[in-house]
Amino acid sequence: MTSDWPGPERSRQVELDKTMLDELTSGCKTPQDVEKLFSQMLQHMINRSLEAEMQAHVGHAPHGRSCGNVRNGKSRKTVQSALGELHIETPRDRAGTFAPQLVKKRQVRLAGMEENILALYARGMTTRDIESALVDVYGVEISHGLIAQVTDAVQEEARAWQSRPLEAIYPIVWLDGIVVKVQHNKQVINKAAHVVLGVNLRGEKEVLGLWLAEHEGAQYWLSVLTELRHRGVRDIYIACMDGLKGLPEAVQAVFPQTLTQLCIVHLVRASLRYVNAGDSKAVVAALKRIYQSATAEEAAAELEALDTQWGDKYRAVVRLWRGNWDNIIPFLQFVPQIRKVIYTTNAIESLNMVMRKLTRNRRIFPNDDSALKSLFLAVREASKNWRSIHHWKPALQSFQVMFGEERVPMNAL
Repeated sequence: MTSDWPGPERSRQVELDKTMLDELTSGCKTPQDVEKLFSQMLQHMINRSLEAEMQAHVGHAPHGRSCGNVRNGKSRKTVQSALGELHIETPRDRAGTFAPQLVKKRQVRLAGMEENILALYARGMTTRDIESALVDVYGVEISHGLIAQVTDAVQEEARAWQSRPLEAIYPIVWLDGIVVKVQHNKQVINKAAHVVLGVNLRGEKEVLGLWLAEHEGAQYWLSVLTELRHRGVRDIYIACMDGLKGLPEAVQAVFPQTLTQLCIVHLVRASLRYVNAGDSKAVVAALKRIYQSATAEEAAAELEALDTQWGDKYRAVVRLWRGNWDNIIPFLQFVPQIRKVIYTTNAIESLNMVMRKLTRNRRIFPNDDSALKSLFLAVREASKNWRSIHHWKPALQSFQVMFGEERVPMNAL
């Protein structure tokens, strides 16, 4: 049997590396010293790698025998990185055909820096805020104009994303809206950002689009739904929404077979606006007993229990559920597998949380493009942590029982 334990040659190499590292770090007394060392090492590695790229391009080492194209000095530039400024020396060739890949021509930021800028922008920071944050965190001074270039470059990506083709079937979608403040003709006005979140046949969550309008209304939602159809959506099994008047009719005008359902997540969120923080856990538990009831009769009994326990203190919550009862009842027709998908999907809440945090931090957007760009980045940030829905297969099988093979393809199961 052979051993994986390193032999004498490998042991000497490991010891040599350790000795070199000890020598390199011997002068590091503070975290700043370590960062400076890392910065110098990164700079050295990049310059060595650029030399290796040039050697592969011309086919010989420096001062080696040439078969045609040769080196022609170096060009120097400063690039920004998460470790501060790096002084890069890019080799040139006489033919002018060398195109470095590690740090490209005219590149002035390493990729990680751009991601940091966009992540800060997605959290609602202005370009001026980001400029200050990069100085505070990284000691890097990047101009307001350069930061604006990075964020503006996202605009084209956002437009392409907004017009991308969509899948033919989304079993469940959520229609939601939040208010954003936008400057218009030297005034600050409220605008409605319309958001559609869908779950595809594979159980994956996906934001289908973002739209900005003067107001949230059924007529505008009709245009949003029509656009979804033009982009390829042919069927939606269940559309979850808030209690906006005329919205169910708008959905059924474009997707006649779709069942409309008052969104339980929205309803719980609306209820908690009336509840003190100390009581929220107990009230949520009481509401959960309503929408997790097996039958409409059991749900009605749980609503009475809510009234008995909390009616005196939170009359508005009881009134909210009684007033929407006819729109809640349809939820109880779904089998438990489908109900569970609807009320346990946290994506709409996590998405709302990120977008509301963005609007709180940013407060006022200079124009519509800035608002949509920021919301797009917030969506991209939120969706990084999304996972496929648990227990999706049983839900899909239940959809097939409810709607038939004509609407739920067999190959989706």
